[in-house]
Formats: sequence, C-alpha cells, structure tokens
Amino acid sequence: MVRAALPRFPLRALACAAMTSVVLAGCVNLAPAYEKPAAPVPQTLPSAGVETATPLDVAWRDFFVDPRLRGVVELALANNRDLRVAALNIERARAQYGIARAGLLPTVEAGAGGSRSRTPGSLSTNGEARYASQYTADLGLTSYELDLFGRVRNLSESALQSYFQTEETRHSTQISLVAAVATAWLQLAADEQRLQLARSTLDSQRKSFELIQRSHALGSQSGLALAQSQSTVDAARADAAAFDSQVEQARNALALLVGTTPPAELLPVPAASATATDTAAAAQLLVPPAGLSSDVLQQRPDVRAAEHALRASNADIGAARAAFFPRIALTASAGTASSNLSGLFAGGSKAWSFAPSISVPIFDGGANRANLRVAETQQKIQLATYEKTVQTAFREVADALAERRTLAERLDAQRSLLDATSRSFELSQSLFKSGASSYLDVLDAQRAYYAAQQTLIGLQLTEQTNRLTIYKALGGGWKDG
Repeated sequence: MVRAALPRFPLRALACAAMTSVVLAGCVNLAPAYEKPAAPVPQTLPSAGVETATPLDVAWRDFFVDPRLRGVVELALANNRDLRVAALNIERARAQYGIARAGLLPTVEAGAGGSRSRTPGSLSTNGEARYASQYTADLGLTSYELDLFGRVRNLSESALQSYFQTEETRHSTQISLVAAVATAWLQLAADEQRLQLARSTLDSQRKSFELIQRSHALGSQSGLALAQSQSTVDAARADAAAFDSQVEQARNALALLVGTTPPAELLPVPAASATATDTAAAAQLLVPPAGLSSDVLQQRPDVRAAEHALRASNADIGAARAAFFPRIALTASAGTASSNLSGLFAGGSKAWSFAPSISVPIFDGGANRANLRVAETQQKIQLATYEKTVQTAFREVADALAERRTLAERLDAQRSLLDATSRSFELSQSLFKSGASSYLDVLDAQRAYYAAQQTLIGLQLTEQTNRLTIYKALGGGWKDG
C-alpha cells in the first residue's frame, strides 16, 4: 500500500485558510434583536375559590389516581400512531438542523485521480502517436462561504428553533392524547353506569308490569294502568338497548386512541349499585390558588412551540437581509501531481490552488426585497399566532375554573334532588297500592327518579373531566414523572 505524504506547506496554508474563515465568519448578524412579547392577558389567573394551593407541575402518573386509568394511558403512549408520528417529526427536524448547522463549517474533501490519453500521429507535430499520463492526490476546501453577514448562522438558528418547536409540538400532542384517553375512559365508565341503571330500571319495570298484569286479570286494575305499565317497560327496554350500543361505541373510541384493544383488567369497573350517588375519583383535583400569575401559562408546550416559531421567523429575517450583501466563498486545494504514478509523491510534485470568489447582487428583479417582505410578514403572523395561543390558554383555564366554581353546588343540589325523587317514588307506590292514587302518579315519580339518577351520573362525569381539563390547561400531562 502506498501512503500519501502530502507536502507540509500547502497543507498548512490550507488549514490556516480554513481557520481564518471560521474566525471571520459571523461577524455581523442582521436579524432583529429578539424580545419576548408581552402576554395579551390579565396578570393573574382567575381565582377558583380554593384555599389550598396545589402544585401545577405534577407528572401524569401522579395525577391519575385509578391504576386502571394509568395503565390505559401508558398503553396509549406506547401505541398511539399520532404520537408516534410526532416523535418521528422530531427526528426529522433534528436531522434538518444538522444539515443547516453543517453550513457553518468548511467542507474538506480528499481525492485522488489518474488519466492516460493517446494522441494519434496524424494530430501530432512529429507524426508519431503521443501518450500522456497525469496522476493527482489532494485535499480540497469546497466553496466555503464566509458568513460575514450572518446568513448561514441565521438559517442554522431558524432550523434549531424549528426543531425546538417540533419537540414542543410533540409534548402538546402527548397532552392532548393523555386528556383524550382519560376522557374516553371516564366516558366509558359513565356509559356503563348508565347502562347498568337502565337494565336495573328495566328489571324493576318488568316486575311491576307482571304485578299489574295479574291484578288486571283479577279485575283489580284497569286496562289504562296495564297499558301505562307496558309503556314504561318498553321505554326502559329502548333505553337499555341505546346505552348498550353507546358502551360499545365508547370502547371502540378508546381502542382507537390507545392504538390497540385495552385488556379487560384496564377497563373501568361498573359501580356495585346502579343507584350509587358517588363514584371514586379517577384523578386528583389540581386547582391553582388565588392570585397565581398568568406567567404559569408559559409552561404549556403549545405556547412554547409558538414562541419557538416566532424565534425562527426572527432568524429568517436576518437571512433575508443578508441576501442584499456580497457573498464570499473560498475554494482551495493542496496535494501532489505527476505524469508518472511512481513520481506522484517525489520531490517537486507539490500542487495547490486557491480560488476565492465574491458575488454581489446588482439586479434580481426585486426577488431579495420580496423575500425580505415575506420573512417580515411571516414574523408578524407568528407574533399574532403566539398572542392568540396565550389568549386561548388563558380562556381554557378561565372556563375550566368557572365550571369548577359551581360544580360542588350543582352536585349537592342534584344529590338532594335524587333523594327527594326517591322518596316521592316510594310514596307514590304506597299510595297506588292502597288505592289512594292512580298509576300515572307512580309513572311520573318514577320518570323523575330515573332522570335524576341519569343526571347525577352525567354531573359526576363532568366533575371528573373538569379536573382533567384544569390539569391539561395548566400545561400538565406531558411529563413522564
């Protein structure tokens, strides 16, 4: 094997040229100085009327109390395709940043080549065929741009901020996924409870119908009472069938979010009694204390992603401004050249070249000015997008806290209403059996009792999803913990 011992002086000159170019690069940055925009929202978040302060940076594994729900969320984080695409987008953005950053450094290439040619005698001066050979080995610096006005550096900064934006977008996707999975799981739990209530009511209605049917056969009940009792049975059958279908749809929705069919041990367990007035909490209650600064919204990934996009557009303005100034590029090489392969590395075979170039924009038909206007307009768009994102975040927190403020009173009122309708139903049955009231009164009381039970289940679902909404709106849900 022949080792290439290249001449020292040309290599030293090439290295010095590369080092000088790196030092001179980035002398001027034409990007506007970045200043964090003021948030167009009130200084403090609305008070929730809660005395106990709770931390806002709780990981989702600590936030969810029910182990089955935690298991379903873990399964979704491992299998959901949207989250998988978001993670792959991060890898792509990281690679794109690596490409842009490579422009800050010179590209050095090594090469070797050889050629041999024959010129026929008819074309030579002495009438004899002529043979020519040439062999080269060199190192070269290829068209390295001296970034005197920050064009390459701003393009690299824009790619870096885009990478950060993609990473925050992935966190935001995870928050949405965690919230959607938890909401679907809670909805499935509520639908199963509604189904159980409908089936229990149907069993009760059938028993009542059988009693009235026997009484009618004995002549102690009218045909009207029998028809009314039959109508309640049919209504209960329709409700039970509807909720049965609703439960299946809720399971399908949960399976789609998870990315696979959740095992039975991770699904919600129906309540022991269809008339239960309380359900176990599936998640903690994390409500911000009174007077909490709205700056806490800055920890939301979607807000941070919007700010990174704003920073990227700021750097794009610097790159667009640099296009108005000259661009200097360096091309150089050093090595050896010889007409004989054996003499390629002999004394006197040194060869080098140095070819700097400069290009100055004179006339481009207004393309550079148009590109600058595009960059400046895009920066204004990103600023408005950032402000809208902050305003949306504030509204989500405010809306969730506004709902939380009255939930306790609504639940208490509904439980009281449920107790009243239960007593009314029992009294109407007693009066009907004693002959002091018609069966229509029983039907009205029963409908009111059934409706109160269904409403309470819905309110309990609302209370649980409100906890989740507050947690999500404050930026929780993406920390693995």
